[in-house]
Amino acid sequence: MFTPSFSYALGQAGAMAHAYRRVSVETSIVDASPHKLVEMLFDGFMESVSQARGYMRSGEIESKGKAISRAARIVEEGLKAGLNLKDGGRLALDLQSLYAYLTMRLTLANIRNDEKILDECASLVDPLRQAWKAIGPQVHQGLN
Repeated sequence: MFTPSFSYALGQAGAMAHAYRRVSVETSIVDASPHKLVEMLFDGFMESVSQARGYMRSGEIESKGKAISRAARIVEEGLKAGLNLKDGGRLALDLQSLYAYLTMRLTLANIRNDEKILDECASLVDPLRQAWKAIGPQVHQGLN
């Protein structure tokens, strides 16, 4: 008779938890408004920067690089790609410049292993994130 080892059981539980999180995130994305999607991008960026900082401190270079790459992809493929440069006016242009700067700084933080640059990036994004969250109730009222 086969009796799974404790580590095997934990591995299965970990895989199931990962699958649950993936399905949960996918469901959240499908059900999310455009406003909520941007909020999720900001949150994902901040989470990735925080993870990169932790990996940097513990010397986990590969994991640090992956977390910084994720943050940069969120900026480039999510936030920057979502800008409406045609109709967004000066604000869209300013955000485009900010996002280009963030991508450059994230790359430098990764190369130099510099936690202060990560802090700078987080401090530039957090006010946008907070303002975006603050206008959420008005956006949702307008949809009803």
